[in-house]
Amino acid sequence: MTVSLAPATATPGPSLAVQRVTAACGVEAWLVEEHSLPLLALDFAFDGGANRDPANAAGSANLISGLLDEGAGDLDAEAFQGRLADHAINLSFDARRDDFHGQLQTLSQHRETAFELLGLALNAPRFDADAVARVKAQVIAGLQRQAQNPDVMCRNALFAAAFPGHPYGRPERGDVTSVGGIEPAALRALTQGLFTRGGLKVVAVGDITASELASRLDALFGSLPAGAPRVEPAAPLPVAGLGQTHVVDLDVPQTVLRFVGPGLMWDDPDFIAATVLNHILGGSAFTSRLFMEVREKRGLAYGVSSSLMPLRQTGFLVGGTSTRNDRVAESMSVIREEIAKLVTEGPSEHEVEEAKRYLIGSYSLRFDTSPKIAGELLGLAIRGEQPDFVETRNQRFAAVTLADVRHVAQRLFGAGKLLVQAVGRPVGLV
Repeated sequence: MTVSLAPATATPGPSLAVQRVTAACGVEAWLVEEHSLPLLALDFAFDGGANRDPANAAGSANLISGLLDEGAGDLDAEAFQGRLADHAINLSFDARRDDFHGQLQTLSQHRETAFELLGLALNAPRFDADAVARVKAQVIAGLQRQAQNPDVMCRNALFAAAFPGHPYGRPERGDVTSVGGIEPAALRALTQGLFTRGGLKVVAVGDITASELASRLDALFGSLPAGAPRVEPAAPLPVAGLGQTHVVDLDVPQTVLRFVGPGLMWDDPDFIAATVLNHILGGSAFTSRLFMEVREKRGLAYGVSSSLMPLRQTGFLVGGTSTRNDRVAESMSVIREEIAKLVTEGPSEHEVEEAKRYLIGSYSLRFDTSPKIAGELLGLAIRGEQPDFVETRNQRFAAVTLADVRHVAQRLFGAGKLLVQAVGRPVGLV
C-alpha cells in the first residue's frame, strides 16, 4: 500500500526576541530576556579548543576545562566548590575540537556570586599543583579504562586515519602519556592563548536586562587579551584514506564498525538538503534506510546510524554499527549498497517529505528550557548564522525538493568511497 503525503509545510520556528548587546570591551552577546522566572543561563565559546593543544600535549584544553572550577583568585578548590554548592550555581566547561565552551546557570538571587566565580575562573585560575595532580589522575584513570574500550578505540583510530598530522587526528582528551606530561605552567600559558575576545560568542537567556548584561560582559571578558579574528580556511580540509579499510585487532565477540564519507561545511548551500539526505540514510533512529536494512530486515545489529559532522576546517559524514565478528562483512556490504542506491536511484518523494516533516516538527523541542535555548543559539552563533535563522530555518527545510536531495546524494556519494575503521576480529571485511 502506498501512502501519499502532503508536502511538509514550513511551520514557523520559535519566535524569540533576540537582542544584540555590545559591551564597552567590544564583546557582543545575544540576549533573550525572560523575567517570568528567576533563572539565568549564560553560554559562551572561545574560538579554539582541542585543536589548540600542543602537538606533544594532547588533552591540555580538556584538562583546563576540568580545572577552572578547582580554585581561582583567593579561593582554593574546596572553597570555590563550596561557594558553588552553597548557592546552587551550575558552572561547567567543555573543550571541544574547535571551541572551548562555558555554561553558567543560576538563580537570580545568586547572580552576584555566580558572576564573581565565573569571572575568577576565567581571569584568575589557580592551577594549584595539588588540584592539577588530582584532576590529571582522574583524567588518566578514565583514559586507562577506555584504553580497551572498542568504541573509543575505533573513534580515535578513525580520526587518526582521516586527518593524519592534523589536530583533528588527535584524541580530544589526549592519551595517558600526553596528559601525564602536562605541567601547570603549560596550562597557564595555553589558557592565555585560548581565552581571548577574538571570536568569542556569548548568549544569555533569562532574568537579565541588556544594560546589566553589557556591564557583566565587561567584568567577565574585558581584561582578556583581544586576540586575533578567526581565519576561515581557504578550502575544507580533505578526508584522507577514502576507499581504505583499517582493522585494529581486539579479541572481543563483537566488532565495532565505523565509516567516514565526504560531508559539507555549515555554510555550504547544499547543507540543508544534505541534512535531509542523512536523515533518510541513517539519521532517523527507527525509519532510516540503514536501520530498516541492517537491523529490521536482517537482524545484523541492534543499532546503526549516520550523521553529518561539520567542523571549523572540514565537514564529513560519519556512521557505524556494532555486530558479531562473522557478520561484519555483510553489515558493511549492506551499508555500502544503501549508500549506492541513494546515488543510482535516489530517495523517493515519500522519504524526502517524511524526513522534512520530522526535521521541521521536532525543531521546537530544542527551545523548551532556558539552557536549551542558550545552547541552540550559541551553536548558531558559532556557525556564523544570524538570530533570525531560528524563525526561517523551517522554511529552508520545507523548500528542499526531491531534486535537491538527489543532487546532494550524487555530490557526496557519487565517488562511492568510504574510509572504514573496525575494532575487533571481523571475518572477511578486508
